[in-house]
Amino acid sequence: MGLLRYIAIRALMIIPTVLVLYTLVFIVLRVLPGNPVLAALGTKNIPEEQLKALMSELGLDKPLYQQYFEYLFNFIRGDMGKSMIIRGRLIASDILDKLPATLELSIWSIIFSLIIGVGLGYLGAGVHSRLVKTIIRLTGSIVFVIFIPALGLGLQLVFSKYLGLLPTGGRLTTIGSLKSITGIYTLDSLIQLNIPVFIDALKHIILPAFTLGLVISGPYMRLTLNNMEEVLESKVMEAYRARGIRDSRIRRHTFRHVLIPIVTYTGLQFALLMGGAVLTETTFNWPGIGTYLVDKVMYRDYTAIQAVVIIFAIIVGLTSLIVDVIYAIIDPRVRY
Repeated sequence: MGLLRYIAIRALMIIPTVLVLYTLVFIVLRVLPGNPVLAALGTKNIPEEQLKALMSELGLDKPLYQQYFEYLFNFIRGDMGKSMIIRGRLIASDILDKLPATLELSIWSIIFSLIIGVGLGYLGAGVHSRLVKTIIRLTGSIVFVIFIPALGLGLQLVFSKYLGLLPTGGRLTTIGSLKSITGIYTLDSLIQLNIPVFIDALKHIILPAFTLGLVISGPYMRLTLNNMEEVLESKVMEAYRARGIRDSRIRRHTFRHVLIPIVTYTGLQFALLMGGAVLTETTFNWPGIGTYLVDKVMYRDYTAIQAVVIIFAIIVGLTSLIVDVIYAIIDPRVRY
């Protein structure tokens, strides 16, 4: 019951987070100069009567407080509104189409970053050479500041153009060969036991996910190595060595302590990846929610921007909730 109460309280905290972000975005969009109708038409030469008619049609002539609460209540009922740019286009259908692509990219990027970053950090903690540890720390610092488009284009040049092993972009070679269930193609193909499509989807995801995963693996290297060194040098581990316990077993035991900051950082990274994968999506022509949001910001599509921000806030809140629950399970010091 204590854990359920803890989860309920943390879940309720998502609501004020969503409201704060929605309020900030609503205010900023209205304060910034410009008009979404003129941005959509691409011209300022429009009769005043026609402009007023379009503003009325989009509901932009209503008082701000009415626009604020109308959209919020409609969203709670499941209505995310329609695009101001493409008349009649439901925002919900766009998000359902674009969000799974970014989710898939984020999940695979986290997997690659954990394999590379945590793997190298764990191996570095097991060697006694200061040079190796320094190289791992230096590598972690370097990869974290790599410009994603430059790295992505370099990998495309090597693995796509010269070697011809992987595609340069997109999600699938033939989209009609897969029935969409979750929208995450690698998962959908496994659910349907469609191995050829799974291999095809995997080939398409490797380069963008590896590019993004390599960049964010840098902090994992330093985090894992530094925390494992700190725990290995503690008096508790010295007592284990004095009892004759093998170093490999001690490192495995130490890794359990390191999982706590790794889980916390993974939750933060996943939340950031959902909104920060724009460069990767652009480089690899990946049709995700990041590039969709950028396009809508350019055209001042209020309803689309508000919907995406609310969805991001909910995802960030749920990710934080999952991290807190895992944290409470693996760390006995947490009380709920």
